[in-house]
Amino acid sequence: MLDTSILQQVTEIFRNLEADYTFRISYAPLREESSQLIEFLTDFASTSPRLKVEKQEAEGDALSFILLKNGKETGITFRGIPNGHEFTSLLLAVLNADGKGKNLPDEGITRRIQALKGDIRLQTYVSLTCTNCPDVVQTLNIMALLNPCIRHEMIDGALFQAEVDKLGVQAVPSVFAEGKLIHVGRGSLSELLEKLEEAYPSSGETENVETTPICRTFDVLVLGGGPAGASAAIYSARKGLKVAMIAERIGGQVKETVGIENLISVPYTTGNQLADNLRTHLTHYPIELFENRRIESTELKGKEKQIIVKGGETFTAPAVIIATGAGWRRLNVEGEAEYIGRGVAFCPHCDGPFYAGKEVAVVGGGNSGIEAAIDLAGICKKVTVIEFMDTLKADQVLQDKARSLTNVEILTSTQTTKVVGNGEKLTALRLKNRQTEEEQELSLDGVFVQIGLSANSQPFCNELETTRIGEIVIDAHCRTNVPGVYAAGDVSSVPYKQIIIAMGEGAKAALSAFDDRVRGIVG
Repeated sequence: MLDTSILQQVTEIFRNLEADYTFRISYAPLREESSQLIEFLTDFASTSPRLKVEKQEAEGDALSFILLKNGKETGITFRGIPNGHEFTSLLLAVLNADGKGKNLPDEGITRRIQALKGDIRLQTYVSLTCTNCPDVVQTLNIMALLNPCIRHEMIDGALFQAEVDKLGVQAVPSVFAEGKLIHVGRGSLSELLEKLEEAYPSSGETENVETTPICRTFDVLVLGGGPAGASAAIYSARKGLKVAMIAERIGGQVKETVGIENLISVPYTTGNQLADNLRTHLTHYPIELFENRRIESTELKGKEKQIIVKGGETFTAPAVIIATGAGWRRLNVEGEAEYIGRGVAFCPHCDGPFYAGKEVAVVGGGNSGIEAAIDLAGICKKVTVIEFMDTLKADQVLQDKARSLTNVEILTSTQTTKVVGNGEKLTALRLKNRQTEEEQELSLDGVFVQIGLSANSQPFCNELETTRIGEIVIDAHCRTNVPGVYAAGDVSSVPYKQIIIAMGEGAKAALSAFDDRVRGIVG
């Protein structure tokens, strides 16, 4: 079932496995996918003498397997055949169980995972074509490996449609804890960990968990792992400084961009590929990477700046470069939060297939909104574009393409005032015509929100000057109003939010910080 070249690659990856692993399959003999699962795992296990397959017949629609290490359960289950994008999740489940893999968290994050208490049973419904699902699956699998209180099961929703329908799953990945939906869509380790910490707070018992406070000191702290942050960190490290990057994820918002065609000298790349390239470049320098961190508080006005992240870790340095980027804006109307994952979506590429043959809306008339409408028009019965302004903001070529599609309708001067639902899923949007004040309800099966980004400046607003819309105010050298603090990229007031501009601004901020250090202004 698996291609010979793939098996050869996996053989090389598993060459140094140190423990023995068993895939224990539970299958319904009459289910046609059962033979496919057995063949798939038999091929996979052939790549190492450390791997083996056990089979046991079961009733109903059983089609799953658990991963055992040296005969003991790891807490990881796959329900379905982890092919497609989830093949990497299976590969990493084995590597991570063996203590290998670059995605394993560091000491600070590991402590927080191990501090979770309770009987934590997690299920993640995925689509094998979803590019965001593997990140969530792999993150929760790691948590299961690090904490025996946690069990995690990946479920291929396409193979368990009745279950998906009963739960009302309309977007992937959808994570359930004890049958309750706790997360929908893309998510970093830090975001998922915070949700589990909220749902399963530590009892205060910290047996076998180190609790000594962690405090680290550097010459430069770079906050954010996107293009601006990577550029700032690399330029700082090239000056021989001790540099730390503190970020939720390397790549930042870039990872959510499917195609990139305007990064000069690179005719085409993807967001994931660019994020991988940023990480590779960062590792060429002695830069310490602290991922999956969310900043909780800051003290920026003293000579030694202090950054405190979720979990209590403290980082200090005389110079701080803020490159925390921007995040997707939400509508912030009644009903939106309630129906996220149940009709309200943000990623047309991942969640669009759930609405095949149905009627949907796209809120936002910029490039991302019109691109989403064009993509969705290929699978949906009808797509309605809703734009607040009097005209669309997208490039003319995109507007022309959208208007040429017979199943795309465009409403301008229209405000979304409410997401309407029946308690289980979205059923309509309440709209108001801004010119006539007339209101209507537009019956829909789903809505994709594409209204741009807002600066991730919240942790710094009390100490730094910001614009009306929350951007950190900088001068021509990326300096803020506080000596020793710099800002670069989308979080700053620099005009035009583009990858190439963010990279240049990151370099400029690092050079300004070094210049201030030489002149004795910093550090």
